[in-house]
Amino acid sequence: MKNIVVLDGYTLNPGDLDWAALQALGNVTLYDRTPETVVEERIKDAHIILTNKAIVNETAIREATRLEYIGVTATGYNVVDTVAARSRQIPVTNVPAYSSASVAQLTFALILELCHHTGLHADSVRVGEWTKCADFSYWKTPLTELEGSTLGIVGLGQIGQAVARIALAFGMKVIAHHKHPERDAMSGVTFVDQASCFREADIVSLHCPLNATNKEFVNTALLHTMKKTAFLINTSRGPLIRETDLANALQEGIIAGAALDVLSSEPPSADNPLIKAPHTIITPHIAWATQAARKRLMFTTVENVKAFLEGIPQNIIN
Repeated sequence: MKNIVVLDGYTLNPGDLDWAALQALGNVTLYDRTPETVVEERIKDAHIILTNKAIVNETAIREATRLEYIGVTATGYNVVDTVAARSRQIPVTNVPAYSSASVAQLTFALILELCHHTGLHADSVRVGEWTKCADFSYWKTPLTELEGSTLGIVGLGQIGQAVARIALAFGMKVIAHHKHPERDAMSGVTFVDQASCFREADIVSLHCPLNATNKEFVNTALLHTMKKTAFLINTSRGPLIRETDLANALQEGIIAGAALDVLSSEPPSADNPLIKAPHTIITPHIAWATQAARKRLMFTTVENVKAFLEGIPQNIIN
C-alpha cells in the first residue's frame, strides 16, 4: 500500500470529521501541523502527501524520492512548488468550489454586521444600556439599508456569483469587474471596469484569486476613488490589499468601514495596522470552515487520491 502523509490535517478535521475513507486507501500518517523546517523529514518516505498550508518547496520535492502525488486540501495551491513537481511528473491537485456557499454566506454576514453592528448593540443590551434608556429604542451607530444600494464585486467566479445572487435577493444593484465577462455573464449583473466598480459601489467585495498582477492592488490611490460612505469586504486573499494604506484610509475617514476574513500574513503579527484600525471587522479566516464545506473538502480530497490511484487523476493544476 502507498504511504500517505497528511502534513496539516487539523484545520480540515479538528475532530468532527472522519479520516476513515482516506485510511482505506493506504498507510496514513496524520500530523496536525508541520513547520516548513520538518516537511522534508516527514515526507521522505511518502508516496502521497496532502497539505493545506504547509509549504512543499522545490527542495522537499526533490528530496522525497518516492513521492508520486501531492494533494492540496484547498482551492489555492501557492503552498506547493508546482513547477518542481511537474519536472518530476508529480501531479498536484486541488479542491475547487467546495466552499462557495459558505464564503458567500460569511461575506453577507460581514456586510450585515457593518450595516447594523448587531454585536455592538447586543453587547450594549447585555451591559444594561437598554434597561436604563429613556426611549423604547436607541442605536449606537448609523444603520444602513441594503435595498437599492450598489454592490461591486471584483471577480465573478463561483463565489462571486453566489454573492451576487444574495445581493440581488436583497434588492441591491450589482456591478462586477471580471476577467471573463463573456464567459460568466449573469442576469442582473452589469460588468464594468475596475475604476468604475470602486467609484460607483456602496460596498466593494473582493472575490478574485491572488496573482502577480493584482498583489496589493487595493491601495491608497484606489481607496480614494471610493465613496466616503462605502464599505470594503475581503473574503478572498489578504495580499490583495496594501494593509497600511487601508488602515490609513479608515483612520482618515476615506471610506466608512472594512470587514476582512483574510490578512496578508496568517496568523497576523500583533502590529498589523488593521487589527486596531477604526470601523474594521476582522474574522480569523473562517469563511471556508463550516462543517458542510469541510465535509465536501474531505470528500473531494479522498476522491482526488482515489482517482490518482486508479490512473485517472482529476483536478490537476500543474
